[in-house]
Amino acid sequence: MPRLLVRATLVAVSLVAASARAQSPALTLEDCIARAMKRNFDLQIQGYTTAQAKEALNVANTDFDPTLTASTRRSVTQAASTTSTLDGTTAVGPRNDNTTANLGVSQRIPQTNATVSLSANTSRAATNSRFSTLNPAFGSGLTATVSQPLLRNAGGEIAKSNIERNKLGVSIALLNYKTRVLTVIRDTENAYYNLVSSRETLRIRQNSLALAQKLLDENKAKRATGTMTDLDVLTAEVGVANARRAVIQAEQTVRNSEDSLQNLINVDDFNVRPGAVSFAEYNEPAPNVAEVYKVARDSSPDYLATQNQIRQTEIDLANNKTNRRPTLNLDGSLGYNSTDRSYGDVFASLPNRHGNNWSVGLTYNMPWGMKADNARYRSTLAGLNSQKTRLQQLEQTLLVNVRTSVRSVETNIAAVEIASKATQLSQKQYELQKARFDAGLSTSRLVLQAQDDLEAARVNELATKVTLRTAVAELHRLQGTSIQRFRVQLPE
Repeated sequence: MPRLLVRATLVAVSLVAASARAQSPALTLEDCIARAMKRNFDLQIQGYTTAQAKEALNVANTDFDPTLTASTRRSVTQAASTTSTLDGTTAVGPRNDNTTANLGVSQRIPQTNATVSLSANTSRAATNSRFSTLNPAFGSGLTATVSQPLLRNAGGEIAKSNIERNKLGVSIALLNYKTRVLTVIRDTENAYYNLVSSRETLRIRQNSLALAQKLLDENKAKRATGTMTDLDVLTAEVGVANARRAVIQAEQTVRNSEDSLQNLINVDDFNVRPGAVSFAEYNEPAPNVAEVYKVARDSSPDYLATQNQIRQTEIDLANNKTNRRPTLNLDGSLGYNSTDRSYGDVFASLPNRHGNNWSVGLTYNMPWGMKADNARYRSTLAGLNSQKTRLQQLEQTLLVNVRTSVRSVETNIAAVEIASKATQLSQKQYELQKARFDAGLSTSRLVLQAQDDLEAARVNELATKVTLRTAVAELHRLQGTSIQRFRVQLPE
């Protein structure tokens, strides 16, 4: 019965693997990376953040767009009765019927942060007073005004600071997107390598189960001839049971690894298993710390994003420094107006026969002690110093991570070579032990032990290869070279 169960397990595992290969074509690492770039949830979320930063810049770019205003209004007042001969009416109370229309445009000037406005208006005023010389009276006017900050909020730099901050915000968002891309590439690589490892481990476990089953069959046959005892058969049966358990556990690991990879690349149907996966031997030379660190520092998105955040804070600091001054605004206006018997007459007379008005004034405003403005300046200065310190911390952390990653690659290159030789040794030791067993010079226990040693050596060699690959993937993430390796196109 155990023998039938083992064979059924092997057949079921083989059928599942064959079914997966039949349903899905071979899956390369490049295919997984390309799919992750299109469908990974983290990248989609970060993409929306980048889009928001771009729209914020579009909003900031409207700071110097002209603003149009228009309004119209009609008002009628009718008194119940007249109360004075000066009202100009005796039968009914005074009545006034006024209509006005205004049209204007205003714009900030980026060079000085002044606001310039131009407005035009027309009006019609009718009354029942006999004293009115024009009834109805039509009027028109044209007025230009300017308001120029002289101390607080003065100058082109503070005028354009919002646009500059949002430009840096877009750059930061793109760098954060790049950081997410590098992380997703690294995670996808690791998930792919883990799937290769788990499937190869399953194959090793299946091979060990087949060898254990073969040993059990041989022991049963020899027991029938009297050359083996029940203990030898029982030992072989335990070996088969252990091997079968290892196969079941390996199959579970395979399914978990498949789900992890498919989650990263966001597949539509988790019931369709990935096709065959594999990776080539790593044959590149060991990396150099100085070279890797130079590339990593020049291209690290976190480092560059922090530099841009420092520039943003420097803009805020300059603004807050300017805003420690009191408010002093120069306001001026110049206007022309005309009144006549019709709209046509007032428009015709405005260039030659008109009235005029002008005004010039200074407005001064200073909060007592400027405490709030000084506090904002000190707070921004502290924030700037904090970000500069964080930049130094990032630089040091990057150096430590590069050194650690380079050592990991160097160590695992050597570990793969050593593990390969250990596997060769275990293979020869197993073959020797099996030959001694076939000649009646060894026991089932020693054969199973040699078989376990061979299986452990193969799994260990596979693990060192995967560890090397994950170490290389992390090194490429630190360098930022994963994007070029997989030809990923970043948004601009």
